[in-house]
Amino acid sequence: MYDSESMWREVDAYFAGELVPEDEALVLARESGPRTTMPKAEVAPNQGKLLALLCQMSGAKRVLEFGTLAGYSTVWLARAVGADGQVTTLELEEQNAAIARANLERAGVADRVEVRVGSAADSARRLIEDATEPYGFVFIDADKPSNPTYLKAALELTHPGSVIVIDNVVRNGAVVDADSSDARVQGVRTVLADIARDERLEATALQTVGAKGWDGFTLIRRTR
Repeated sequence: MYDSESMWREVDAYFAGELVPEDEALVLARESGPRTTMPKAEVAPNQGKLLALLCQMSGAKRVLEFGTLAGYSTVWLARAVGADGQVTTLELEEQNAAIARANLERAGVADRVEVRVGSAADSARRLIEDATEPYGFVFIDADKPSNPTYLKAALELTHPGSVIVIDNVVRNGAVVDADSSDARVQGVRTVLADIARDERLEATALQTVGAKGWDGFTLIRRTR
């Protein structure tokens, strides 16, 4: 994970304290992160609330998430879609999925979330083959080298008006290095180029600083 300046963390804590109260279920989900295969990789509370707001603003009732870990962002998204909504979340490791299921149960949203275990690319392919009902909101936050694959799958599983968010696109500034040997950086650069070439998509990217360090996300709207 990236270093985070103390002032960045203080500002995030202030914003979260004022605007993003976490109940016990969210706190415990966040605190269970160290027991996953990627400790402290979950989104910050104010970022979780942003995902929930974007989901609600877009009117999405069906959400697809690439990357579950402890299910912290999953809880936010499941609450955003409401009791009549559905979240499908794709997780590689059963260890993480088990932690996420317990957190989802504690949060009272397990009945509206399907946790699929295995390669996210393979799980998405099965959703496509099964002609799954399209999703209105997609959050891509899994292994970064596979971002282009995940975007391609997301476009097979969404409809005009759907919103897609890709996390961790700044990589502490390394995204500007076209010659980077880091496969995660190249995964981000490739997916951004794919978005730019796709006439169905409108997008922007924002860099952020805060409790999760210097990073950012890409926000995409599918127009047709």
